[in-house]
Amino acid sequence: MPHPEDAPLRSDARRNRDRILEVALVELTRAADVPLSAIAKKAGVGQGTFYRNFPNREALVLEVYRHEVQQVCDAATHLLAVEPPDRALRGWMDRLARYAMTKAGLSAALCKVTTTPGTLVGVSRGPLTAVVTLLLTANEEAGTIRPDVGAEDFLLAIAGLWQLDPHADGPARAGRLLDLVMDGLRAGATGR
Repeated sequence: MPHPEDAPLRSDARRNRDRILEVALVELTRAADVPLSAIAKKAGVGQGTFYRNFPNREALVLEVYRHEVQQVCDAATHLLAVEPPDRALRGWMDRLARYAMTKAGLSAALCKVTTTPGTLVGVSRGPLTAVVTLLLTANEEAGTIRPDVGAEDFLLAIAGLWQLDPHADGPARAGRLLDLVMDGLRAGATGR
């Protein structure tokens, strides 16, 4: 299904859409049942503009989720451009942990609107698998991680991130968990 952002938008329309997504992320994390009119008002857009971009709650919630996934994926490319591959991977893992905890905050909203099995997996699995493959390949080529780890194994190894409470000790536990994963990836690296 094509996304509304695939069509070219005027700069003011793009700003409105981005502002709606920013506000929606915050508000839906606070309360899954937040009225869409409240999101529109806080974003500074009228009802017509809001519904032109997001015709219903499901469209908005899924786009917030897809937008978050895309930001996580985009971070990998940026990190690889400015950091050595192993530091880029570890930095990206931290970004992924923040994403996982944000997703946990949105879970009630996601559960209320996603009735089709596999919808969320379809939004995130492909892009995340592709970016993990990019990061692992860069590290394998640099000799900074063991050469036998694929994207699916990596994603299974970090699956615990999605169980962390973002309001308790989740961030600290995520750091420890990701350090353990990174240590395991480095074991058997050819360049060390």
